Amino acid sequence: MAEPIPTIESLLEHAKSVFREEFDSDADVAVAAPGRVNLIGEHTDYNDGFVMPMALPLVTIIVGRKVAGDVATIVTTNKDVDDPKKITVEMPNRNALVRTLEHSGPKWCLYVKGVIANYAGPCPPAFEAVVHTSVPTGGGLSSSAALEVATYTFLDALTGGNPQESLNDKALACQKAEHQYAGMPCGIMDQFISCMGQEGNALLIDCRHMTSQLVPLDDPQIVVLVTNSNVKHELTGSEYPTRRRHCQEAALILKKVSLRDANESDIDYLKSIETDETLLNRARHVITEIERTVQGAKALKEHNYQKFGQLMVESHNSLRDDYAVSCPELDSLVRLALEVDGTLGSRMTGGGFGGCTVTLVYANAVDKVIQHIRKNYKGTPTFYVCKPSPGARILQRPT
Repeated sequence: MAEPIPTIESLLEHAKSVFREEFDSDADVAVAAPGRVNLIGEHTDYNDGFVMPMALPLVTIIVGRKVAGDVATIVTTNKDVDDPKKITVEMPNRNALVRTLEHSGPKWCLYVKGVIANYAGPCPPAFEAVVHTSVPTGGGLSSSAALEVATYTFLDALTGGNPQESLNDKALACQKAEHQYAGMPCGIMDQFISCMGQEGNALLIDCRHMTSQLVPLDDPQIVVLVTNSNVKHELTGSEYPTRRRHCQEAALILKKVSLRDANESDIDYLKSIETDETLLNRARHVITEIERTVQGAKALKEHNYQKFGQLMVESHNSLRDDYAVSCPELDSLVRLALEVDGTLGSRMTGGGFGGCTVTLVYANAVDKVIQHIRKNYKGTPTFYVCKPSPGARILQRPT
């Protein structure tokens, strides 16, 4: 069977209980921000392309309260992140024109620091907080963006926020935090969907124009099965920026601003000038994946789930063969899912080299898919049956 997904209420109760233990007082602020699964459009966001994620019912909760002074104290309950699990942050000077914080501490706290430094609302006060999450760490479901967006939403709850600030602005501030403090040159997808997700809808995001449109995915006969391979190969840290550089080099050869401006005739051109095979493959993936994503949004709007499933499989094959970011475990999960009647499509999701697959499947076949994978997959997978869920929200404002 699939993993039970904790309710917001149960996560909130646990976080508040930990807060009482740690700080001997009650939290009066609570927020939530979701992880995401990308249905199609992988490694296209940093190429100005299209992506189509949905927000998950797996969320990061932050509870806390304002305190006097200029030092914030933050505790995480996440056993899968580096120690220490309790850190202090000297808050920025209220009169400073630019907010800067030390780039020090465990990696999880760098996301928090980056958001504090890039927060565009009123200067946040010192606070005490507990972070509690149901988003798997390192599973390709964007636990980092969930933490960033939850932190931003928490600061909004503490300060009252900036009424002039759009959800786009918040997402971009969180992306900047990840670039500056975590050192990961991510695209905008993860932060956008965590801010803007809506129940019953995927989100088609145009990463060049920073615009988005909701794509209905609310058919009760259709579910999204997220399968965590529970493996993570360590080379992702260097491979992500390398893929990004390959794409930039290919766009330069084509005299394009980015691969968003290229089409299949440009792939033929790269072949004709005997472009390095690696660059050719990377470009071919991005160019065809952008087109698959546009077609995928159209297919979902038309309830053409067979077509969408076919595009998912083509996407996985391209990620495996041209972009070279899959791995044997992900390939096995996709192959096993597709062997079961009722599976419409399956692909790896996220950066790659481990993490999760996403499978579109009829609701009445999902248990068969899970059983088949459990029986034949060599590892120990974890399953989440998901529907598109809401984006970040304030659950409790200070009294």
